[in-house]
Amino acid sequence: MTLFIYLLWNVIAFFLVGYDKRQAQRGGQRIQEKTFFYDALFLGALGVLLGLYFFRHKTRHRAFTWGIPLLLILNLAILYFFWKQGVI
Repeated sequence: MTLFIYLLWNVIAFFLVGYDKRQAQRGGQRIQEKTFFYDALFLGALGVLLGLYFFRHKTRHRAFTWGIPLLLILNLAILYFFWKQGVI
């Protein structure tokens, strides 16, 4: 069940990036950048990172090209800790 929630959270994060890209192209209401970082911080970094490169969105922003991969490393460390504790 925990793995399902993790995967679902990352799929949502992935499509959130795609939605923001579409809104940027159409001049619509955008998603705040801090939302992507909060999503990535709470174990959604994989989805955000894949979305950034799949949709080619925000890949010129240093905060995203360095910050999201660092948060992914943090996410993996947290997942490893939970796995060692038997939570996952």
